[in-house]
Amino acid sequence: MSDLASATLIVAAGSGERAPKGAKPKQYRSLAGKPVLRWALDAFAQHQAISTIQVVIREEDKPYYEEAVIGLDLPEPIVGGSTRQASVANGLEALVNRQPAKILIHDGARPFVSQDLIQRVVTALKSADAVVPLLPVSDAIWRKTKFGFETISRDGLRRAQTPQGFTFESILAAHREYGDFAVADDMALAEHIGIEIAEIPGEEVNLKLTNAKDFELASQLACGALGEVRTGTGFDVHKFSPGKHVWLCGVRIPHTLALEGHSDADVGLHALTDAILGSVCAGDIGIHFPPSDSQWRDAPSHIFLEKAASLIRDLGGVIAHVDVTLICEQPKITPHRDAMRKRIADILRIDFSSVSVKATTTDGLGAIGRSEGVAAQAVATIRLRTGAV
Repeated sequence: MSDLASATLIVAAGSGERAPKGAKPKQYRSLAGKPVLRWALDAFAQHQAISTIQVVIREEDKPYYEEAVIGLDLPEPIVGGSTRQASVANGLEALVNRQPAKILIHDGARPFVSQDLIQRVVTALKSADAVVPLLPVSDAIWRKTKFGFETISRDGLRRAQTPQGFTFESILAAHREYGDFAVADDMALAEHIGIEIAEIPGEEVNLKLTNAKDFELASQLACGALGEVRTGTGFDVHKFSPGKHVWLCGVRIPHTLALEGHSDADVGLHALTDAILGSVCAGDIGIHFPPSDSQWRDAPSHIFLEKAASLIRDLGGVIAHVDVTLICEQPKITPHRDAMRKRIADILRIDFSSVSVKATTTDGLGAIGRSEGVAAQAVATIRLRTGAV
C-alpha cells in the first residue's frame, strides 16, 4: 500500500427529494452549463494528490452520469444503497483492490470544493486518521417547544462539511463493523469506534445544494467562478453538386442537389466548429482536420464539433450559447430548424435553449443568391476560469 495513494469517493446516489422539482436529480442539474456533479469531479481530477475517483450513483441515473463525466477517465460507477451510509460502504468496498492509503469522501451535491480545501484535508491526513472541515455557527439558534421558543448556546456548535478524510483501512473497518449503526455522516461513524478526529476550517462557499434558494446562490457562484467570457466567430461556404440530400447543422435534408466538400460539407457545423475553436485561440477546423488527410473524406461533421467541445471541457470551461445563421436560397430551413437545434445541443452536451439556428437569404445577390451553394456564419460564447487559456 502506497502512502502517496489518495482516493476520492464521491457520493451521488441521492434522489434529492428536497431539491427543486425537475427532470434530473440535483447532482445532475446544470450550473452555468456544467452539471453539479461535474464541478466536484473536475476539482478532484485536477488535484495532483488524488490518484483515483470512485463515484456512487443510483442505477436509474446512469444516463445522466455518463453525460456528466464525458472526457474524464474514471472507473465504472458503483450503485449505491438505500441510505447514504450504505452507498459509502458500497463505494469503499469497490476501492479495496486499489488499496489507497487515504480516502476523501465527498458529497456530489457540493460543487464548489476548492483545491485549497482538498489540499488541507490531504495534508492533515499525514498526521491524523480522520479529518473533518468544520465551520462555526454564526446565527442565533432557537428551538421550538410546546411552550414557545428557547435559545440554544452556539458555544461548541460546528457545521460539518465534506470532503472528510480518513485512512482507508480505518473507515472501511468502521463501515464493516457498524454498517447498521445509523449516523449522520462518516465522521460520526469514525467517532463511534474511537478514531481520533482532526479539525480543519471549512469554507462558506463549499455549500451543499439542497433547496431552491441554494441553487439560486450556486448559479451566481458558478457564473462568478467562470468569470472570463470569450466569443468566437466562424464562417464557411460550400457549393452545390449533383446529389440527393444535404447535411445542415447535423440534419440530413432531402434535396435535388448535394453540397460538395471533403467531409459531408455541413457548412453549419463547420462554421460553428471554427467559432468554438476561435474562442480559445485554437486555430481553425483545417488545422485539426486537414483536408489533405484521407481519413476525413466523407466524415460526418459532428466529429469536428465534438472535438472543439472537448477542448473547452479540457480547459474547465462551458459553452454558454451558440448561434448559427444559414445563408441560402434553398433548401428551406424553417421546417428543420428545431431538429438542427436539438442535434447541435446533443453534440455539444448543452441545453436546447442555448442553441440558436436561423436562416436568411442574399436577396438574389451573388453566388448564394443564384442558388450555387450555401454559406453559414456562427458565434459561440463560452465561460472560462480567468487565465485558463
